[in-house]
Amino acid sequence: MSLSFKIINKKDINSIIPLIQKLTNNANSDAILKERFAIIVEENYECAGVFENEKLIGICGMWFQTRHYAGKSMEVDHVYIDEEYRGKGLGKRFFNWLYDYAKSKGCVISELNTYVQNYPSHKFYYNEGYEIFGYHFYKTL
Repeated sequence: MSLSFKIINKKDINSIIPLIQKLTNNANSDAILKERFAIIVEENYECAGVFENEKLIGICGMWFQTRHYAGKSMEVDHVYIDEEYRGKGLGKRFFNWLYDYAKSKGCVISELNTYVQNYPSHKFYYNEGYEIFGYHFYKTL
């Protein structure tokens, strides 16, 4: 397996939509996702991809900000690796790459949110050394 990790160019951001659709069980149309990602890439957002040869098999969005309680941080968002590649240590390798990338940008912490029902991700994040720091609340306006 020939793997690489790299930042997805803003102009290619729509290439992540098929994996986002898998992650969210098609919760939004491609058109809505295209609209939203066109805006997101102009904010403090980047997206990293895992590639097998040239095929995109994993993604991780990253938000960069400075937190009053911790300093400069990378917030990991919408992490997804195609099912056939899971359980092979790829997530660990990807996250090590992400940490190195965040450090190169001056980040001192990594944060994330995960869905309450996504138990496999909880185990992975605990094994990565993440701790529960608070709750993420959500309200539709």
